[in-house]
Amino acid sequence: MNIRELVNYLQGLQENNNRAWFAMNKPSYDILRVEFTQLVAQLIEDVARFDPAVAGQDARKAQFRINRDIRFSKDKRPYKSNFSAVIAPGGKKDPGAHYYFHVDHAGKVLVAAGCYMPPADILAGIRRHIAERPDDFSALLRKKRLWNHFGAFAEEGRLARPPKGFGPGLAHIEVIKQKSFIVWTETPVDGMSAAGLRKHVADGFREAFPLVRWLREAVG
Repeated sequence: MNIRELVNYLQGLQENNNRAWFAMNKPSYDILRVEFTQLVAQLIEDVARFDPAVAGQDARKAQFRINRDIRFSKDKRPYKSNFSAVIAPGGKKDPGAHYYFHVDHAGKVLVAAGCYMPPADILAGIRRHIAERPDDFSALLRKKRLWNHFGAFAEEGRLARPPKGFGPGLAHIEVIKQKSFIVWTETPVDGMSAAGLRKHVADGFREAFPLVRWLREAVG
């Protein structure tokens, strides 16, 4: 896909986030959307080589809509300023672990994986899995390539105190306080070719696979 054209389009959308501009530039959007769908399809194939559970996912259904849900938001801008997709065995509604990426108006690609703000039952299951099988989680923490690539869990929404039912002396209690279990990186796309972008995202997903696999075990 033409990465420069995609970023230019998203910059224009960010600066003119209204229906009139979107309608006037719909031909560009349609072309870019087709190209992005092709990229997502290629990434599904790439990921399926090391994670067969995602094989056969529909690239069109893996993408998020450009329209924002503004029903309950003070921000009434109608459109997102990124192209994004998620890859998971059950698609976007899969409550387990996901691979996610987007390219945004700032010219950056975000590559992420894990469980983001899972439902209460899923979150409780992950926390119990850590508490009941601390050695397994310790083994995950020893995956050097995973943590060298991503650094650490994102701490968005992390609790200040242990959740109910989990004592402060438990192993890995600081991780049990998490409300999400995700890792992510953000990288400028300037100078990347289409093949380079595909490789960058696929490589990140491959490094995140041990976390995705562990989370699937945790949620059953």
